[in-house]
Amino acid sequence: VAAVIHAAINALPPAIRAIRNEDIFGPVLRHIVLRLYYVAPAITRCTLMHETTTHMLVFAVHPVAPVAQPASSQATTCVAIIPARYNSTRLPGKPLLNINGLTMIEHVYRRTQQAESVSRVLVATDDERIVDTVIRFGGDACLTRPEHTCGSDRLAEVAATMTCEIVVNVQGDEPLIEPSLIDAVLAPLVDEPTITIATARCPITDPAELASPHVVKVVVDRRGEALYFSRAPLPTHQLPLAHTDAVLGYKHIGLYAYRRKTLLELARLGPTPLEQCEQLEQLRALESGYRIATIETDADPVGVDTAQDLERVRRLVSNRTVE
Repeated sequence: VAAVIHAAINALPPAIRAIRNEDIFGPVLRHIVLRLYYVAPAITRCTLMHETTTHMLVFAVHPVAPVAQPASSQATTCVAIIPARYNSTRLPGKPLLNINGLTMIEHVYRRTQQAESVSRVLVATDDERIVDTVIRFGGDACLTRPEHTCGSDRLAEVAATMTCEIVVNVQGDEPLIEPSLIDAVLAPLVDEPTITIATARCPITDPAELASPHVVKVVVDRRGEALYFSRAPLPTHQLPLAHTDAVLGYKHIGLYAYRRKTLLELARLGPTPLEQCEQLEQLRALESGYRIATIETDADPVGVDTAQDLERVRRLVSNRTVE
C-alpha cells in the first residue's frame, strides 16, 4: 500500500490538493503521507496545513519540517523566512513583478541564499500564485493563513512547525538586500545568548528623509539598543536643518532576527496600542519589555513600494548586470 501511495504522490504536479474532513479516506491518507515523509526520500516536500473544514497538502521542492519530528532531528541554526503578500495596496502582485527577467521574490530569495549564516530559506505567503512561482524556480515555500496583520506573525506560524534556533525576517520587497547585512543582523544573536531580537539601522543625512513618514526612524541608547521607532521625525531638531554630512538620525532597516522562542511569544501577545498607532510591528516588542539590539550599517536597501521604486530597482539591477 505504501508503494502505491508513494507512486501516486510522485505522479502529482506541485500543486495544492484538498482533502475534505467528510472524505473517509482523508485521515488515512494524511497518516500515510506523514509516515512516508521519513521513509520515502522521493517525497521532496509535504506541508500539512490545518483549516476548519479542509486539510491542505502542499508539495514543493525541499523538505519542510512537520509539526512533530523524530527525537534524533538536529535543530537548524538559522532559517531565513521571507513573508510575501500578493495584495499590496499600492502595488498589487508585487512579489511576482518582473525585474530584468526574474520575479521580485526570486531576486530576494537568491540574495538571501548567499548569506553565510543562513542554512535554509523559505517563503511564507497566503497566495497560491506565489507558492507556485517559488516552486517553479526551485525554491521552498509555505502557504499560511491569510489573516495575519504583519510579517512577523506570518513568520511565527511557520516557525511554530520548525526546530530552528534563530529566525530572520527578510522583507520580500527588497530585491537588492545585501547578504552581508543579513549576516550582520544575525551576528548579535549568534554571539550573545542574552540577545533575543536584532535589527539594523543606517544614518540619515537628508532633512527630507528625516521628515518623510515613509521612512521609519529609530533612536537608540548608548549600547545601541532601540528606544523607539516612529514614522515622525525622530529625534526632533530644534535648530534649522541643512543638507550636510552630519547624522540627523537613523533610518530603520526592516530586517529582523529573532530567537524562535521570542518570535512565538510575540505572536501570542497580539497587536499593541503603539504598534497599531504607528503601524510598526517592532513596537510590539518594545511595549512588551523586550530589548532590541541594533547594528549600524552604511547599507541602505532599496524597498519597492511604488511604481517609481520598481523602475529605480530595475535600473540598478541593469547596471549591476552590465558591471
